[in-house]
Amino acid sequence: MNALLSVAFVLCWSSGFIGAKLGAGTADASTLLMWRFLPLAAVLVAAAALSRKAWRGLTLRDAGRQIAIGALSQSGYLLSVYYAIQLGVSSGTTALIDGVQPLVAGALAGPLLRQYVSRRQWLGLWLGLAGVATVTVADAGASGADVSRWAYFIPFLGMLSLVAATFLEGRSPRPVAPRAALTIHCVTSAVLFSALAVGAGAAVPPADSSFWTATAWLVVLPTFGGYGLYWLLLRRSGLTEVNTLMFLMAPVTAVWGALMFGEHFGLQTAIGLAVGLAAVVVVRRGRNPVAPLAASR
Repeated sequence: MNALLSVAFVLCWSSGFIGAKLGAGTADASTLLMWRFLPLAAVLVAAAALSRKAWRGLTLRDAGRQIAIGALSQSGYLLSVYYAIQLGVSSGTTALIDGVQPLVAGALAGPLLRQYVSRRQWLGLWLGLAGVATVTVADAGASGADVSRWAYFIPFLGMLSLVAATFLEGRSPRPVAPRAALTIHCVTSAVLFSALAVGAGAAVPPADSSFWTATAWLVVLPTFGGYGLYWLLLRRSGLTEVNTLMFLMAPVTAVWGALMFGEHFGLQTAIGLAVGLAAVVVVRRGRNPVAPLAASR
């Protein structure tokens, strides 16, 4: 079951970069993000009113923590991804830069969550970084001088935001029902992105049908699929294994972007894909079964 969930997670999460690329040419990033989350938040709030079971026992402190997690894992992370793609960074390259997340999370998992990484897992993590670096160099070289160098640092900030949210969730004294957590996160993002769009004078959506196609894509696949599966797998498999799957986002997105948008995909990208797959295998086989998993509480 976890294997099927992992495959679905990789595909759904990668679809977010593709959806951002689809919407980049139709509207400003803040406009796209606002209209991605406003309808979604309204639906989730209505569903919460009809089913209150998931909300039982939720305290103000729990809600405040989830608001912070949502602001980091959705608002901060997604804004960086969309803005980078809007500046011309390819969807594959954006995913590649985010691919260093497992190393950051792996380095901090021991002291913060007591999820210690074995030597074999560290080998897999560094192998994954090599795969990410291979594809990143290829994509950046293909982009040439069309994209400012500082634009490549924006996805890095988003990656740190997601790592912070992951550890904040992992240190929660008790788990919150996924439905309640998703609702709080989406409402938080809807409020923040609406304020950003209104402040920038970009709140009015375009009439172009491609804008709404991209919006529907982003609501269904990366939000319900990718984002929901991220927290589900985090609780079932632990931080290191879930974040190792992030190594697959870069090559999968690179292949997807090449097929849909004609983005660069060459021999180096193919080698990076193979190395990323090998890294996932190494980390999963190197799991220490006796290590405490704080995220599974």
